[in-house]
Amino acid sequence: MPKRSSKPPQDENEAAVQAVARLTGAQVAKPEKNPAAVALGRLGGAKGGPARARKLTAKRRAEIARKAARARWKRPPA
Repeated sequence: MPKRSSKPPQDENEAAVQAVARLTGAQVAKPEKNPAAVALGRLGGAKGGPARARKLTAKRRAEIARKAARARWKRPPA
């Protein structure tokens, strides 16, 4: 199975760094994430999903699911 290509970086400097890294086999260091920010984001997601589910009516959930299914089947097969 072929690998999916990623989008090229918008910035010319990033593109140059990635090109040099590919040619030399060097690893490009990714910036570390702030653990406090990660935990806070996870907490918001953990609270937000169930809260939204409680708020939605069964009819609205069905509408959302129907719209999502239509969008999935509308796309041509990859």
